[in-house]
Amino acid sequence: MGALRGGPAIRAEVISDPSVMSGDPVVRGTRILAETILSYIRAGCPAEEIFRDYPSLPVDGIDAVARWAEKTYGPDWKSAESSAPAH
Repeated sequence: MGALRGGPAIRAEVISDPSVMSGDPVVRGTRILAETILSYIRAGCPAEEIFRDYPSLPVDGIDAVARWAEKTYGPDWKSAESSAPAH
């Protein structure tokens, strides 16, 4: 049996936990608010800038926020207002 390559593949996700950042949605395993990363995405910032500003963000953290935003705000999430989630 060979050694694992790159460790376990755990997909990043956005969670809400009352014990982390008062329950505001964050990228799992971090205290990085999903809305903060969403603001970068909406502003058109490149991934390199986001990772430079948030080095603890998992490699797939931006994708996790995009998935969360689509579920929360709908298909027009890139232009939706953060304060009005679509349900």
